Amino acid sequence: MAPFLERVKSFADVPITDAGVDTVAFLDASEGVVELFSHKDLLGVTAFAPVKNDLAGNIAKVRARYDAAPTQSATLEQLIINEKSEKKQTATEGLMWLLRGLYFTCKSLQNSQANKDANNNDLSAAFSSGYEQSLKQFHGFIVKGIFAVAMKACPYRSVFYAKLAADPDGGSSVQEDKLDEELEKWLAGLDTIVKRMAAFYEKGGYGKVF
Repeated sequence: MAPFLERVKSFADVPITDAGVDTVAFLDASEGVVELFSHKDLLGVTAFAPVKNDLAGNIAKVRARYDAAPTQSATLEQLIINEKSEKKQTATEGLMWLLRGLYFTCKSLQNSQANKDANNNDLSAAFSSGYEQSLKQFHGFIVKGIFAVAMKACPYRSVFYAKLAADPDGGSSVQEDKLDEELEKWLAGLDTIVKRMAAFYEKGGYGKVF
């Protein structure tokens, strides 16, 4: 096994062409975010279980649509258009919620990256701000309460980044500057995809991603 960012697909490596965002590569990269919220040494605390389950459930909806019509779903944009032609929207709605969850993750980690002097503080502020910037507007009172509990369960920033860099099998850890470089690329790729798809949803009248 390797450090987290070396064993999951980076959003920076997801192909984007004139036809759109590659569906399979995007879903593979999204699975890495599920691992982020699942792994006990990263953010895999019980309080984040709803986040993990929501991401995984929506990935499954999009993947099911791809499996049902792969040639018409090579890109996320083509998948949405093709599903609409069949008067369906299960994957389109699932992808919208997946993008919202990914945007929450992206904004939270971008907030953390912007405050690198806070190593002795937990990630609560970064994730709380990320939630305010993304998912909160779509949640009711009960779900907001669940997320409030999750924010309080965030680990210390220094511990979280050390775990991101570590090899669970005891191999060499990723150097701090390399980890920072790879994380920045991962986040930039994710940010680009989410914003591109949000614009596509809005222009096509499919809904509001954020």
